[in-house]
Amino acid sequence: MRVPVSWLRSLVPGLTAPAEEIAGALVRLGLEVEQVHRVGHDISGVVVGEVLDVEELTGYKKPVRFCHVSVAPAGAPSRIHEVVCGATNFAPGDRVAFATPGAVLPGDFRIATRQTYGRTSDGMICSGAELGASEESGGILVLAPDAPLGADVVELLALRDEVLDIAVTPDRGYQLSVRGVARETATAFGLPLADPALAEAPAPDAGGHPVVLAAADCDRFVARVVHGFDPTATSPAWLQRRLLLAGMRPVSLAVDVTNAVMLELGQPLHAYDRAALSGAIVVREAEPGERLRTLDGQERTLAGGELLITDDSGPIGLAGVMGGGPTEITATTTEILLEAAHFSPTSIARTARRHRLPSEASRRYERGVDPALPSAAAEAAVRLLVELGGATAGAVTDLGTSAAAPVLALPLDAAGRLAGRDYAPDVVRRRLEDVGCAVTGTDPLQVVPPSWRPDLTGTAELIEEVLRLEGYDTIPVVLPRAPAGRGLTPQQRLRRTASRALAATGLVEVVLPPFVTPEVLDVLGGGMQAPRLLNPLSAQEALLRPTLLPGLLGAAVRNVSRGLPDVAIFETGHVFIGAGTSVPAPGVSGPPTPEQRAELDAALPRQPRHVGVVLAGRRASWQAAISAVADLGLALGLVVEPRAVAHGPFHPGRSAELLLGGRRVGVAGELHPRVIAALGLPARSCAAEANLDLLVETAAAAGPPPAPLVSHFPPANVDIAVVVDEVVPAADVEAALRDGAGPLLEAIALFDVYTGPQVGPGRRSLAYALRLRAPDRTLTDADVLAARDAAVAEAGRRTGAALRS
Repeated sequence: MRVPVSWLRSLVPGLTAPAEEIAGALVRLGLEVEQVHRVGHDISGVVVGEVLDVEELTGYKKPVRFCHVSVAPAGAPSRIHEVVCGATNFAPGDRVAFATPGAVLPGDFRIATRQTYGRTSDGMICSGAELGASEESGGILVLAPDAPLGADVVELLALRDEVLDIAVTPDRGYQLSVRGVARETATAFGLPLADPALAEAPAPDAGGHPVVLAAADCDRFVARVVHGFDPTATSPAWLQRRLLLAGMRPVSLAVDVTNAVMLELGQPLHAYDRAALSGAIVVREAEPGERLRTLDGQERTLAGGELLITDDSGPIGLAGVMGGGPTEITATTTEILLEAAHFSPTSIARTARRHRLPSEASRRYERGVDPALPSAAAEAAVRLLVELGGATAGAVTDLGTSAAAPVLALPLDAAGRLAGRDYAPDVVRRRLEDVGCAVTGTDPLQVVPPSWRPDLTGTAELIEEVLRLEGYDTIPVVLPRAPAGRGLTPQQRLRRTASRALAATGLVEVVLPPFVTPEVLDVLGGGMQAPRLLNPLSAQEALLRPTLLPGLLGAAVRNVSRGLPDVAIFETGHVFIGAGTSVPAPGVSGPPTPEQRAELDAALPRQPRHVGVVLAGRRASWQAAISAVADLGLALGLVVEPRAVAHGPFHPGRSAELLLGGRRVGVAGELHPRVIAALGLPARSCAAEANLDLLVETAAAAGPPPAPLVSHFPPANVDIAVVVDEVVPAADVEAALRDGAGPLLEAIALFDVYTGPQVGPGRRSLAYALRLRAPDRTLTDADVLAARDAAVAEAGRRTGAALRS
């Protein structure tokens, strides 16, 4: 909404603040003033001149006139300029707007003396368009005969102005009018409002044009007849100027009047050529297939249900959107019928969108127009047509009634309780009255919202008005006092420890959406029950993940496809196990009962938190995948042991299940070549997944692990190679060596696996590095050999291992 400040000042007497201060005050009240446009401030050097004589120059294809123009007032030294001009609508003795050499016109157009058509042109006689006073040039701007010579034309015609560009929110339709913005401005500066809607309108009479309301979406319709309108009458400069500043194009006097009244009051109007009407006006809904040619020249086929203005000939307008071509005002119109009505916002919005026909009228009706305005707006338009168009006011038709406004109860302390500061009772009452509410009672106040504020429907809206008008900046900013915290729970601390442990090994944490496709689950081996979403974001990803691997593998594929082949990522998040069950949704009349909540909880699938790892490229090795989960266990104070197993999407010879106290908590290893090929992963890609909740619960139950004993004595390193059957798991051999070596063993690691003729068929050699250390002494050779022999002996007893020679 573009609001000229001069127009605003006419409705708020005593408003002398500059435009920037007005804009700031409106912003503090919650209006969105996006910009202040300064119009006419770039014009200089244009004064009132008098045409002394005119010489018609011949020999050219267009009219060319050579004139002498005087700009000197009576008694002043003579200042006569020679000017070449192409306009013909002026004569000697006319007062005109004359741009002297050095003058500047809009757009930084500078005037200078120049030679043209064989004469010297020492300035320029200006049209209204060249000064920005009108949109189209109808020739030279001829001023009033008593315009003082030499006077500044910009000051004389009030061409300098400021325009407030306001973004109006959908719930504040009253701000789509100068009247609505003026009301806010008057409140901001504590000034009275000269409300143009208070003009008394004549009562309806029996001679009015017949109107029939046959649709519930039109609850009021005012029709005013105007006789004897002069079709040659043009809009005065001040009216055209107002429309241009407000962003509308002047068309003709009748149309300009309806537009000006709409801009000032916010009530859309439509003018019909009464001679083109046939019979009574009927407001009804459209039938499917009806046709209407609108003012934009488009022939439109109606879908049915649109609100129409019709007469005996059929549709003559889309109500609240756009009029029809057959009844538009023409250059010969002398009888006018003015329409001012109140339509349902929903109906108008639906019609405008259905036909892709937004208009200034529909924009206002969609946001809600004051139902009490039609008679006042029609009267304002009639008065202008009588004054400017030489017309005579005719009969009045006024049908329909507006619904009674609701009475809202507002406790006096409600605004203070919500804002966190006190508002005196007289302040609450005064601010509601500033809005236009009728306020009675003591506590609670009985508040009747004004007809132009359909958004005031409850206590919250009334409180907002009090806070808004008193100033949001007066509400104290006080941080709430937080209750003493208990810190993180043991489980939360352990989960953070797990994430830090994985990140410390060089893995990057990712957060992925929990939606998967059935196809990727089939690639990973199938057999997993995944809950299906009733309303998925994507029809393809309609399942909730029963495992973290689909998302992690997809992220790895995306990184590889973008030139990042070495991937090492992990994620901690919930998985969803089981399909869940369907239960009836509880009603909306109140909160669910404890039984309903229990039933809803029981219907949900299990949602444990897992940790997943994916390695690709140079980061990929099945040992690294297993070690990632094992190191995570160590960070939690747990010992996670691997054991060879063939599982799901993993390579049968390069994967392991991960055991915690003999209970499987995860799997890790190299992915099966079938899975790698199906997903487009690099060769030998690896993955791991473990039940993080189980690890955390076990660690939390065990309590904080004891601090390790740090010995200042040197370690002793010894390597052992044992030969076992190929079917014996390396983890079993490691466990036996660990138990046999006893308390001196500090660390053990498998560093080589050999199969070949030196160990025989069906056998393999496993080489382990043992680090031994005593807390109280330096180990001797005898200590080291004894520990080594005991470890080998225990491995031989439990797994049949023999020391490789």
